[in-house]
Amino acid sequence: MEYTVKQLADLSGVSARTLRYYDQIDLLKPSYMTDKRYRIYKEEQVDRLQQILFFRSLDFSLTKIKQVMDSKNYSELEALEQQQKLLLIQKNHLDSLLTNIQKTIEHYKGEKIMTDSEKFAAFKENAIKDNEKKYGDEIRKNYGVETVYQANKKYRNLTKEQFTKMNNIEKQLIDDLNILSENPELDSELSQKIYLEHKEWLEYSWPNYSKKAHRELVQMYVNDGRFAKYYDDKAGKPVTELLKKVVEHFTE
Repeated sequence: MEYTVKQLADLSGVSARTLRYYDQIDLLKPSYMTDKRYRIYKEEQVDRLQQILFFRSLDFSLTKIKQVMDSKNYSELEALEQQQKLLLIQKNHLDSLLTNIQKTIEHYKGEKIMTDSEKFAAFKENAIKDNEKKYGDEIRKNYGVETVYQANKKYRNLTKEQFTKMNNIEKQLIDDLNILSENPELDSELSQKIYLEHKEWLEYSWPNYSKKAHRELVQMYVNDGRFAKYYDDKAGKPVTELLKKVVEHFTE
C-alpha cells in the first residue's frame, strides 16, 4: 500500500504540514518522490510514523525521538515494549490521580470526609507528576524504565512520617552545603555528614542504593542545568558542584 502526503495525513491524523516538516528534519522521509515531486510513503514509513506518534504521546521532543530512532541499536520491538511500560506507568498515575480528585470533589461537596492520609496521597501523586514532567526523560535514560517505576512506587508508599523526615533531611543537607561552601574541606566531618544525608535522602525513593549509581547521579546534576538549579536555588548559591565533589570523595 502506498500513500501520498494527504492520504497519510488522513490515515494518521497528522497534518500534511507536519509530515512535510518531518521530512525536512529527516525524521520521516518518504519512500520515494514521483516525477511531479509528490512524496510517496509505504508500509515502512507508516510503521515509523506510528512509532513517532507513540513517542510524541509520551512527551518526547522531536530531537530526542530522532536521536533514539536513528541509533544503531534501535529496535522497533524494544521501543514498543518500552512505550508500553511508560504508558502503563502513566495510566496507573492517572488512575490514582483521578481517584484522589474524585475523593477531593466529594470532600468539598460534603458528601465524604477525605482523610489526611488521602490528601497526602494526592500530594505525592502531584509531586511524581511534576518530577516526571521536569526530569522524566533524563532519569529513564540513565536508570531505565523499571528503576523509575520502582522508585515512584516506593515514594508512593512513604508514610507521612517518612515523607516529613525525607524533607527535613534535604533541608539539613542544603544548610550543611552552605556551611561547607565557606570552607570546602572534603575530609571534614561535615563533608561526611553531607554525603550520608544525601545518601539517606536518596534511599527514601531509590529501590537499591549503590555508590556507582550515586556518583552517576551527581554527575548528572552537574551536566544538566535543571538539576543544578534545583540545589543552587534552594541554597541561594552554587553548591551542586560541591555536592558532586563530596559524593565522589566518599564513594571512591
